Amino acid sequence: MSEPNPYVGAYPWLDGRAGIWREIARYVRQDAPGAEAVLELGAGYCDFINHVVAKTRVAFDLNPEMARFAAPGVELRVGDCRGLPGIADGAMDLVFASNFLEHFTVEEASGLLRDVHRVLRPAGRVILIQPNYRRRPDHYWDDPTHKTAFHHGNLPPLLERNGFRVLRMLPGLLPFSMKSRLPKIPLLVRWYLRSPLRPLAAQMYAVAERV
Repeated sequence: MSEPNPYVGAYPWLDGRAGIWREIARYVRQDAPGAEAVLELGAGYCDFINHVVAKTRVAFDLNPEMARFAAPGVELRVGDCRGLPGIADGAMDLVFASNFLEHFTVEEASGLLRDVHRVLRPAGRVILIQPNYRRRPDHYWDDPTHKTAFHHGNLPPLLERNGFRVLRMLPGLLPFSMKSRLPKIPLLVRWYLRSPLRPLAAQMYAVAERV
């Protein structure tokens, strides 16, 4: 079982996220069966990595304040993840990132994917949840830190150019942001993720394997 989320109750404004991310982590694990070493990039409040069941759980984030949100058993490394310092070649089974690559140029994102390729074992997987520019072009640039308009048309070629084979590419898995009308009840979140019809889904989902 995953470790209890350390901020439930202590930070009421974040409590609703726990159930959502528990279900997202459950969904992601279906595409990385048997992964025992998991790395998250841009972990933020550690919503995903806290709910992953794995022997080794490592995350990177630039903000030192995020360390307080890491569950027991999660190693949060504060700093720039580019180059993935301290992560050995072939050490990871799964690398996950959510709402991350759009904060980099195409060249920077390519470099990050090459770093991910290095630390994954053969046939290890990278799983990305990304805002899909084609689904919400009207709001994509609301965040001034977004640098690149990624969408389900240009993300697969980027992965393939950097040593990955794309296994799944869903144009829409989740609503555009946590502020969207995604149901907050875990069973409804689970239903939403499994449903072939996902209203408001504007976050794409990519699963790729290291080759």
